[in-house]
Amino acid sequence: MTAQNTPITTVLPTDPIAPIAVICLTQRALPTARKIASSLQGASVHGLRTRVSVKDVDVAFDDTIAHLQQTFSSDHVIIGVCASGILIRALAPLLAGKWQDAAVIAVDEAGDNFIPLLGGHHGGNRLARDLADRLGGNAAITTPGDAMLGLALDEPPAGWTLGTPDTVKPATAALLAGASARIEIEAGSAAWLTNSAIAQSEDGSILITATARETANDDAISDGAETAITYHPPVLALGVGCERGCPADDLYDLVMETLAGQCLSPKAIACVTSINLKADEAAVHELAQRLGVPARFFDAQTLEAEADRLVTPSDVVFAETGCHGVAEGAALATVGPNGKLIVPKHKTKKSTCAVALSQDDIIPEKVGTAQGRLSIVGIGPGQIGWRSPEATALIGRATDIVGYQMYLDLLGPLIDGKDCHHSDLGAEEARARHALELAATGKDVALIGSGDAGIYALATLVFELLDREDHADWNRVAVQVSPGISALQAAASRIGAPLGHDFCAISLSDLLTPREDILRRLKSAAEGDFVIAFYNPVSKRRRDLLAKARDILLEHRNADTPVVLGRQLGRPDEEITVVPLAKLEVDMVDMLTTVLVGSSNSRHITRGENEWVYTPRGYAKKGPDAAKAPVLSTSGHSDTNASQNDTSKKGGAE
Repeated sequence: MTAQNTPITTVLPTDPIAPIAVICLTQRALPTARKIASSLQGASVHGLRTRVSVKDVDVAFDDTIAHLQQTFSSDHVIIGVCASGILIRALAPLLAGKWQDAAVIAVDEAGDNFIPLLGGHHGGNRLARDLADRLGGNAAITTPGDAMLGLALDEPPAGWTLGTPDTVKPATAALLAGASARIEIEAGSAAWLTNSAIAQSEDGSILITATARETANDDAISDGAETAITYHPPVLALGVGCERGCPADDLYDLVMETLAGQCLSPKAIACVTSINLKADEAAVHELAQRLGVPARFFDAQTLEAEADRLVTPSDVVFAETGCHGVAEGAALATVGPNGKLIVPKHKTKKSTCAVALSQDDIIPEKVGTAQGRLSIVGIGPGQIGWRSPEATALIGRATDIVGYQMYLDLLGPLIDGKDCHHSDLGAEEARARHALELAATGKDVALIGSGDAGIYALATLVFELLDREDHADWNRVAVQVSPGISALQAAASRIGAPLGHDFCAISLSDLLTPREDILRRLKSAAEGDFVIAFYNPVSKRRRDLLAKARDILLEHRNADTPVVLGRQLGRPDEEITVVPLAKLEVDMVDMLTTVLVGSSNSRHITRGENEWVYTPRGYAKKGPDAAKAPVLSTSGHSDTNASQNDTSKKGGAE
């Protein structure tokens, strides 16, 4: 296996800001749209079907306004490579408020200017700056605070949390009007504040505090409480331990009670940390999720290196884990030698926690390791438009991509800058094993397969390896299977609906399945009158099983039973052919062909220039009354009009 190492920063400026829809309305704008999407996790390109090549986008749409509104309503960040006026007109009816609306950024087709239109103070401005820095453009920030103060007070750096959101607006107004600020830094790396354009003085009327405590000093801010701003920097490391299967509430309640007892703010916690034996512990991940921070893990050797700094070392814990303290050790390992333990181990019957304070901001990505992730992703037959948004997001998120080279080539710029690992056709177990090994080191791995990941594909092999070998480090990996459009679905869709009634799939490869088993299944499927999808119908050396399958089927169904041959589905040289079963020849089929054989009820019809194959399900048996049932129609604007009418009756809208 080989690896290509060309690192690129793909971490989003806010966490999380995904999913992101990059809107493209012209073919001319497509290069910029794809460049933007490839630089961001969770981003996909949405293209207008009538003006953009469908094969080059992740999502195709027909109505620009409707699609923008639907995407915005589903809480996507929108980056429109188009005129800002289109975005404004489409989204204006949907705006809810400054803190509710997702970020919307307008970008010119050349990618020179990034203009945050909405959500500037909670990710939009930062995302615009980040894109401009990465792609060599200009971020056109228009919010007054950013322009005059050099920062947005309601948008602190990543990891920092605003503790007093209600005071930011009056404080910003006062500073813009000429007031000065008194900045008190109790914790954190606050150069972003002290080096800003904010006027500062020892007796400033605006108090800005950075603290890990639950609240700032009440006496200090009592005179100007309406304009006092409190930030919580990411300086607390929360170390935890627990029994296997510990209830999530038990650990969470312990942590919150411990923090409250020490007047520490949960908003100052940078990450939840523990020993790597707990990398798959649900309670730990639930705790991290509730706190809105990452979970990071250390090996026992690293934690044992902190033994001299532990307040409550335990020989019992050492015997079980290889270190004398999990919660305290993990907290101390996170903050490093210059940090200190400020809350020794607190415990319940099933869980423990401890807190350490760092001198500087904690960057979670630089401490310990994350739980390894393995996404087994089906990318469909190859066409971008057939790839699910989930698949695109998982591949975009991954640090490492594993797959057969032809499948990796189909992903194009989506995997630019990632570590890629490939092996030859037939080396599926080597790829699956390598993917598990990478994920076991804490990496986010995408194992790529064509079609659907669970249909004659690598998902089965991964779970077989987990079952067969029982590696402790593999078992701690979070495994997700992402479905894709299978070859049988793709072939069926191109010719109509041959899978409209009961069907089955049979692989004709005897490399992994004994020939006698294949023949037995063929006979059963033929007797059961299933529509049959044949995978792996032939190879260079295996030519006879397809002919045997044809002959077996001819014993049970008519010679004119339609057979669909789908070759290179979803790719530029796609071919769809329909032949009668009796005339099916092995030479018509190759390794890139999917074969669908109809049941005794399947029909091959032509209507004008159109040719279709379908398998009726029996709707005709419902009789003429079912066909005459009323169908209700509504105008696309009826709900809006009705809402407006209702509002007018109530005396007008707010």
